[in-house]
Amino acid sequence: MTDTAPAAPQRATARFMLPRPHAWIALGFGSGLSPLAPGTVGTLWAWLAFLVLNLWLTEAQWAGVIGAGLLVGWWACTRTARELRTADPGAIVWDEVVAFWIMLWLIMPAGLPGQAVAFVLFRFFDMVKPGPVRWADRRFKSPAGALPGWRAGFGIMIDDLVAALCALLVIALWKAVVSWM
Repeated sequence: MTDTAPAAPQRATARFMLPRPHAWIALGFGSGLSPLAPGTVGTLWAWLAFLVLNLWLTEAQWAGVIGAGLLVGWWACTRTARELRTADPGAIVWDEVVAFWIMLWLIMPAGLPGQAVAFVLFRFFDMVKPGPVRWADRRFKSPAGALPGWRAGFGIMIDDLVAALCALLVIALWKAVVSWM
């Protein structure tokens, strides 16, 4: 038996993404390939996609899209992270997409200013990772050097869902305070 070093992580590129349907999903249809702030670009893509899809989808259809997006995203993120040999590659943005869709679905019919506040709050909680978001992020990470498995794929998704929940909680508290005044 020989000691071999684990293969070096691979970089997500368009060439990597093109032949892999799961990578199209995990990389937010290419939005995660942005060299600057891929999570923010992925969230902006999610916002635009939501506004377009919302023209045709009912509340119940959105529930189905989000539910399917969570399950398919778990699979796609796990498989893509494994192929990239990285626990939580920055180019994987499907977690931002689904989490932000949930936020928009729950706050609609908010106007553009309300949606912008949701965007800023979500990005804050996702980037800074305070308290419960940090806990969720650390709880499901793969150990250093280990190939990501299903638990790590779940971990890619869950911290963004917690970030969305925290942002929604801030919005709900703000609305409660304003209505109380």
